[in-house]
Amino acid sequence: MADLQDELHTLPEAGDRDGDRDGRDDVPGDERGDDVPAAVPFTPVTPVEPVTPVAPVTSEPEAGPLDRARALLAAHPVADGYSGLPWALRHLPWYDLQLGESAVDTDVPRLREGHVGALLWSLHLPDGLAADRAVGATLEQLDLVRSVIATHPDGLRLARTAGQVIDARNCGRVAVVLGPATAAALDDSLGILRVLHSLGLRVLTLSGTTWASEAGLTRFGEEVVREMNRLGVLADLSGASDTTVSRVLTLSKTPVLCTRSAARALRPHPDNLPDELLAELGAAKGLCLVPLTAEQTGPSVRDVADHLDHVRAIAGPDCVGLSGTYDSGAAHPQGLADASGYPHLVAELLRRGWPDPDIALLTWGNIQRVLRTADFASRAAQERREPSTARIAHLDG
Repeated sequence: MADLQDELHTLPEAGDRDGDRDGRDDVPGDERGDDVPAAVPFTPVTPVEPVTPVAPVTSEPEAGPLDRARALLAAHPVADGYSGLPWALRHLPWYDLQLGESAVDTDVPRLREGHVGALLWSLHLPDGLAADRAVGATLEQLDLVRSVIATHPDGLRLARTAGQVIDARNCGRVAVVLGPATAAALDDSLGILRVLHSLGLRVLTLSGTTWASEAGLTRFGEEVVREMNRLGVLADLSGASDTTVSRVLTLSKTPVLCTRSAARALRPHPDNLPDELLAELGAAKGLCLVPLTAEQTGPSVRDVADHLDHVRAIAGPDCVGLSGTYDSGAAHPQGLADASGYPHLVAELLRRGWPDPDIALLTWGNIQRVLRTADFASRAAQERREPSTARIAHLDG
């Protein structure tokens, strides 16, 4: 141990030169015969400021907004308010949504490319289907949807509540919310409404029945809305008459949806909403989901952005969302042909000066708020209201 300590003490110190430590360190330099002067004057060195490199000017105006759009969507994915995929899949003998399916507009790879985090899967029935087949056909749709989700567990997950939508996203899955379904599927029975809800239904379109028509809601129709509030089933008012829309906005204790409605002031489509109803929808904290269809919003991304600008200005940023309407048979604007095109739409909104918080509400936050509010209101209503046993014959005669 002593030998080791001796070796450590004889190591050269920082700044010593080899050969200097010869036992004569205390002898002045001139007596040793060295040519080193006794003192060297210190000359201060003026520091040189670093040169900041200048970034090259790029000639790609699209690169910035598109990259920023993808970054925003990674944090706030799209909750798509309407997908017609279930009915489209009925006509395919075989499909694989996980690897990709060219026969439809929607599959898991394109959902991931478009940063879609949740989908409302429509249970609507095609026009012309006999009314007495509506209940059976809707149940068949529900059975198909549950089968599709079960066979694609790595990409899709059924969600009944706002919390389950968040859970699906955190697990890397696309949340599937069931609805809207057509009101004819109730067959004028609140009991069937409760059965459909127990199977996962979360949205019902209030149109096309005797109790929700051009004349508005009947007494039975009002009871349907109350029972929907108690269950947590959201009302979809797209395609409903203006009278029905106004009455439901007044009556409903939970926010309502318009799953496929744009601005009638920009495009006079019957499913689009006039400014008065958009203002009422905003005051009621409802949600207008602007469809990406050439018929309702126009043939280009800019046309869709015009409708989003208009709805946001009239109803407010808390009351506007997106509805892809893919696989519904509708033609789509150029650049938005399938579910992968959402970043291009968000990039257009960024170029128009939309702030990041408003885009986060548009893509994800607003629909989460509506689902969460419906959950809370449902729990409160069930504590003070029993299931309704009202019948249409008793209320409407």
